[in-house]
Amino acid sequence: MSVILTALLEIILDALVDTLKIVPFLFLVYLLIEYTEHRHSEKLVSALQKLGPLGSLGGALLGSVPQCGFSAAASNLYAGRMISLGTLAAVFISTSDEAIPMLIANPKSAGVIWKLILIKILIATLVGVIADALLKLKKHKSDVEPDFEELCEGCDCEHHHIAVSALIHTVQISLFIFAVSLLLGIAMHFIGTKAVSEFMLSGSFFQPFVTALFGFIPNCASSVVITELYLQGVISFGSCISGLCTGAGVGLLVLFRSNRHHMKQNFAIMGIMYASAVISGIIINII
Repeated sequence: MSVILTALLEIILDALVDTLKIVPFLFLVYLLIEYTEHRHSEKLVSALQKLGPLGSLGGALLGSVPQCGFSAAASNLYAGRMISLGTLAAVFISTSDEAIPMLIANPKSAGVIWKLILIKILIATLVGVIADALLKLKKHKSDVEPDFEELCEGCDCEHHHIAVSALIHTVQISLFIFAVSLLLGIAMHFIGTKAVSEFMLSGSFFQPFVTALFGFIPNCASSVVITELYLQGVISFGSCISGLCTGAGVGLLVLFRSNRHHMKQNFAIMGIMYASAVISGIIINII
């Protein structure tokens, strides 16, 4: 009984720490969105939307920093239509969460770190540019116009100071992230890494398909497991890339919460991430 309680306490603590890491990012982004909404700073929004390829490159570079807070921040900015879909996809794809610290801590993987980062930045930028180019051709109105009211639906933000409104949004989404992270942590603890390893189809051509699916788990646990399996030789480098390309930390959680009125867009982003992750992984494995 004491073993179970100890494990639960550790899981709760991990979920709390993971959530607290993101809180500053969430607050600053919501503060920016609230300021933009209340001050009607159309020039700022317009500038962010018209970055073109630079938006995807910037998103890829930000996402490559080992901190899942950027993916959460990008989700809110996209929900407020302050960045493009391509820029968001670039952030998500380049995010590696706990993978970089784990590789740095392992002396044998020193030569792999920069290769992994550069490959992910390249994939993220390319996918982001292509996604934005295709959307521009189709001229989807919902992807080019600000839509702030959805972030503030039913929260009476107009009657609060922007800092108070930002804090309200931050607390709401942080509680949501903590709850999901806690549930996922409990599930991962009882499933175990051995079962995950068997699930990964070691040595199979289809391994990138599986690791890319596993990467969608909205928690740092997915990147930890994928990186550990790669270091142990259970999965290939290409399959590791596939899993980390879909491992956007809590970014997807925040996206589905903040952009909940556009579920088609959310699933489209997941589709873009999955397709690019699998294709990239297969090509890398062949090379």
